[in-house]
Amino acid sequence: MSSLLGMKLSARYRLEERIGTGGMSTVYRAVDETLQRSVAVKVMNREVAEHSDQLERFRREARAVAQLSHPNVVGVIDAGDDAGHPYIVFEFVEGETLKQRIQRRGPLPVSEALSYAIEVTRALGAAHARQIVHRDVKPQNVLIDAEGKARVTDFGIARSLEEQGLTDDGRVVGTTDYVSPEQALGRPVTGQSDLYSLGIVLYEMLTGELPFSGETQIAVAMKHVREPLPDVRARRPEIPVALAAVVARATAKPLEERYPDEATLIADLERMLELQARGAEPDPREITAEMQSLAVRRRRRPAALLGASLAVLAVLAAGAWGVAQLLSHSSGGRGGSGRLVPVALCASCANAYNPFGYGGITTQNNANAPLAIDHNPKTGWSTEIYYTGALGKPGVGLYLYTGAAVVARSLRIVTSTPGFQAAIYATSSSPEAGSFPDSHWVLVARARSIAATTTIPLSGRVAHRYFLVWITQLPPHRRSASLNELTLFR
Repeated sequence: MSSLLGMKLSARYRLEERIGTGGMSTVYRAVDETLQRSVAVKVMNREVAEHSDQLERFRREARAVAQLSHPNVVGVIDAGDDAGHPYIVFEFVEGETLKQRIQRRGPLPVSEALSYAIEVTRALGAAHARQIVHRDVKPQNVLIDAEGKARVTDFGIARSLEEQGLTDDGRVVGTTDYVSPEQALGRPVTGQSDLYSLGIVLYEMLTGELPFSGETQIAVAMKHVREPLPDVRARRPEIPVALAAVVARATAKPLEERYPDEATLIADLERMLELQARGAEPDPREITAEMQSLAVRRRRRPAALLGASLAVLAVLAAGAWGVAQLLSHSSGGRGGSGRLVPVALCASCANAYNPFGYGGITTQNNANAPLAIDHNPKTGWSTEIYYTGALGKPGVGLYLYTGAAVVARSLRIVTSTPGFQAAIYATSSSPEAGSFPDSHWVLVARARSIAATTTIPLSGRVAHRYFLVWITQLPPHRRSASLNELTLFR
């Protein structure tokens, strides 16, 4: 493939440097001579392109990633075929792979590992929202850009959950160092399979090592099926047991014990990152009911499987660290049972809020506000269209009215326009025109980038009746932002 150096594909992309190679394709740094910018071009190896199933898989990657627009996904720019050389053009990301970073630095700082894990999970969430499973999540497929942001790439074996064929014949497709048990057995894969692989990546980031090794790929794959994951704290004792429990749940072999979706995992990872930043230690008595149940179920298993739950069982015996307040809508807690529960809202309890509107108009598309709480993520409220791509004012948003005052612990946002910035405020006073920001508004979550599904822990411990999602910045390359579904938990 070195003969392709200097070649110009489709009279536009000049291949200048080979930056990666594999059995299926070779990746080059190239110059887009039309727009005068650097790009990455993946060219399918000619001998592979002769096989129709491999060629279709290559083309499917272009179709899959072209559907995704997310700050943590390396985007597709173009695709084509020049003289029997099928190719895909990607953004060129200056930096290194996560694998190279681990090899260069060894175990990563806990906060850095958590940040990367959150960003990768958000990228997977965007893919899963489009019914696309990556199927090959590994640190080699995560690029760390010049700003230190994780970007997921190489959807080369990604497959739609609605698509049949190509990989449904029982073959193991993917890197066995990170393969999920169900994928190793040739069984159907889902988004949970990607989360298992991400759990192995998190394990490697924290320890600097892979959990399993073997003489062959099949040997490694069978260890993912049969052997308990080594205790992350045995290899790095300073890891908090609460974080070890997150790793254990992400890599649970039974699907019913694994994280059910990326939103649940992100909530726990963000809680761990928050505690790490504060140096806080949650009350060990506040162990979530689901974690206790998970530990009990694993204790009942044969001795050969008990090791898989060491990290979770350690939580129950731990002193200072616990799995306290892991904020997840399916496993979080409140009250005697320690479980989070959704706050019931009336059908008209969502209202647009536009205190900086022109001509005294203080709402924005308010007729659609109830669609943000109708339990249907396919519908929602949207800001007006800002043709400049900027709000031109401090913000605009949507507030929820709870009736009786509640102490809310988290807010889940589902959006079809990920990438916008939003903060969460609360008050018990009736919102009034021009009253924002004012002393009666309390900031309960700082502004952050909102993914396709984001669960935001709320810091307030005072009961309020109004909770405001305050959008301060539109998504990149978009002229509006949408709130498809809001769920408040207490």
